[in-house]
Amino acid sequence: MSLAPFDLLALTCNSLRGNPLRSALTTLGVFMGVAAVSATLQVGSISKAVIQQQLAERDAPQVGVVPQWNPASRQRINLKLEDMEFLRQRIMGLQAISATEWAGSSKTVFQGEEATPSMQAVSQDYLLTSGRQLVAGRFFNPADFASYRPVVVIDEFLVEKLFQGEDPVNQRIYADSRPYIVVGVVPTKVSEDEPTGQLLMPMSVYSALTGSRDIGVIRLRPYNMEDLADMEEQAKKLMEQRFPGQKFWTFNNVDDIIEQQKTLELVSQALLAVGAISLLVGGVGIANISIAAVMERTPEIGLRRAIGATQQDIMLQFILEAAILSLVGGIVAIVTVHGLTVVVAETFTLPYEFETGTAALALGSALLVGVGAGFMPAIRASRLDPVKALRSE
Repeated sequence: MSLAPFDLLALTCNSLRGNPLRSALTTLGVFMGVAAVSATLQVGSISKAVIQQQLAERDAPQVGVVPQWNPASRQRINLKLEDMEFLRQRIMGLQAISATEWAGSSKTVFQGEEATPSMQAVSQDYLLTSGRQLVAGRFFNPADFASYRPVVVIDEFLVEKLFQGEDPVNQRIYADSRPYIVVGVVPTKVSEDEPTGQLLMPMSVYSALTGSRDIGVIRLRPYNMEDLADMEEQAKKLMEQRFPGQKFWTFNNVDDIIEQQKTLELVSQALLAVGAISLLVGGVGIANISIAAVMERTPEIGLRRAIGATQQDIMLQFILEAAILSLVGGIVAIVTVHGLTVVVAETFTLPYEFETGTAALALGSALLVGVGAGFMPAIRASRLDPVKALRSE
């Protein structure tokens, strides 16, 4: 007759308490393996969070296309909006495309407050290409471009510099002594230089002021960041086909982050391999200790079989012992790694949040290895002949 689950659990716990050294060594092996796996997963999670944080501080991942200087002709071509439409119709995986032209730095004034932001002329889909979200107001609409309206969108840095807490939307500012109406506000993005503010104007307004229809850079945003390199290649080939003999320079705004991401992925994979090896070593330790326990407790097993314990009872007890030790070692490892990670994250100001999925994966791997390592010794124990087991006493 099989033991009741509660009685089996009590018997298992008593057996573990009966040999504290063996139990402690087994738990230590599991602890080290789970700690290695959990720490590796935490490194991967923090790395992803750091990458996402860096991406959020910049414009959306995008490709820029600029014509190079031609030494033979001692000039370079000037791009037009028609060239942007040429790429729009031919680039695969394109989410958005826009054109920008740097208009220099301008002395900008509002009610006695001054700033010197960089001015940039932009086309219709600039907001979608850059990935920016409006903080206030609106962006340029088709009527602004068609009617050459003197409207601008400014960033938050310029708002703080000029308006001192006042609502900037629908206010008139003067840039290079020309009046403009502020219709919207966008976030300030991180750049290599100290921020000076940014002022965006419709491309048509800039063309009317300068008499030029040239655009400086064509910007392309893919659906997936992984497609940036392929999109760079596509854009370069298409523009060189459109302008034979002219070379083009392509770039993306997250090249350094992509390299950092690749490095972190390689490090995470290496650490994960080390963690898996540590966990397997812990499993080998469980298997060895379980085999030793079976040999040591052979008379006990024979006695229990003689008084009515079934093969299933014996097998389940040994498997349950391995599971309990794996759970204890795994939980202690997860708590320890979590505490250390919190300390490191606070010390180095890293983004960290406890993930139950990561903890469940680490604990599940500990259970899998522990139960798997104890399975064969448990079967061996359950198949012992009761008479021979009693005689070995």
